[in-house]
Amino acid sequence: MAVLGLGRSGLSAARALRAGGAQVLAWDDNPESRARAEAEGLVLADLTREGALDGIAGLITSPGIPHLYPAPHPAIARAQAAGVPVDNDIGLFFRSLATPAWDGFDSAPRVIAVTGSNGKSTTSALIHHILTEAGHPAQLAGNIGRGVLDLDPPGEGGVLVLELSSYQTELARALTPDIAVFTNFSADHLDRHGGPGGYFAAKRRLFAEGGPDRAVIGVDEPEGRFLAGQLAEGPGDDRVIRISSGGKPAAQGWAVFARRGFLAETRKGRQVAAIDLRALANLPGAHNHQNACAAYAACRCLGLSPRAIEAGMGSFAGLPHRSQLVAEADGVRFVNDSKATNVDSALKALMAFERIRWICGGLEKEGGLAALAPALPHVVKAYVIGREAARFAMGLGAVEAEICTTMARAVERAMAEAQPGEVILLAPAAASFDQYDNFEKRGEDFMAELRARLAARG
Repeated sequence: MAVLGLGRSGLSAARALRAGGAQVLAWDDNPESRARAEAEGLVLADLTREGALDGIAGLITSPGIPHLYPAPHPAIARAQAAGVPVDNDIGLFFRSLATPAWDGFDSAPRVIAVTGSNGKSTTSALIHHILTEAGHPAQLAGNIGRGVLDLDPPGEGGVLVLELSSYQTELARALTPDIAVFTNFSADHLDRHGGPGGYFAAKRRLFAEGGPDRAVIGVDEPEGRFLAGQLAEGPGDDRVIRISSGGKPAAQGWAVFARRGFLAETRKGRQVAAIDLRALANLPGAHNHQNACAAYAACRCLGLSPRAIEAGMGSFAGLPHRSQLVAEADGVRFVNDSKATNVDSALKALMAFERIRWICGGLEKEGGLAALAPALPHVVKAYVIGREAARFAMGLGAVEAEICTTMARAVERAMAEAQPGEVILLAPAAASFDQYDNFEKRGEDFMAELRARLAARG
């Protein structure tokens, strides 16, 4: 077997294949990654060279490496031309998960797989937290936490919660979750998928190829409504659970929706449970209420009671860099949403609060900032960072904006001007790569700057 890409998932796949008795040839275009792999005893071979794939039974590639658009990696192109099957660690995981030991379980392990454009990480982590708090053995992996092939073999009644990106679902040769979740849809990664249709097709594979027993589908966008309609046999088919943060779905089947801060579960038009989401400080805003609906529905599919789910939600601390309440001082809240790397996710973050000192900017993505217009009335002032801060500020229309360039300056100015009742929010609406290695580093810089200044205040 050959493994292309030796980051977290690639190394995990190489170790798993080797442990299973395969002979592994590994390659990464990065010399540092190759050195780490060689230090682990992996055999290196340049898979882009003529004849490198002779005798290879299959190629496992890392999610970030393109296999079709905008152009296949040379090693993948060679494999496709030679008829060598190409897979990723997710496909390998699903193909190897069940073992003969499962025949002795009274309750077989189950897999919940979560995909969508935004909210995947929070939804996955929330499901895992609720299950753990309720005493169910659960593990979290995929695009969050550990690689799937680093999971412990699940035991009696174990639940594996996987966050899966479009990069992971589009190529996996096996996708067989018991419960599949589609949070929402907005255009992203269009170069990689050849446009919005390709991006949606990559997400849809989890349901079309996977054939889950239950499908939890966000229906606030046309793509979600289309997917739910394709999967359901009729309006009352309760194998499809429709979720919404905008009100009750029209279909008279099984639905979970949030309206005016309350989550409601209905079956065949009748309400069967409700939860007050307004007091959950770490799940603010309509987007997080949608995440709560998705997690609630997935846990209900496993038989958890509404009260057990509510208790788990109440103790959920949130995720770093995702609507993360960092501190509160002098009536001002400080929220880190560095994960808001695109306009859609930033829009959701801005809609969650009323009076915002907004730290934004970075490497702007395609499409501009026009879609932010509905949330801009919530912004008292913007403090723009990034190498192209002036150009970014021009896209904010009538919003008062100050060119700060650096995080230190933005935090300093926002804290100096903030009034009680306001929120200082980092929600960049842009990628971080012009100044930081990743969005995590950007969020950590924001928190370090504000904590230093709060400490100086005494």
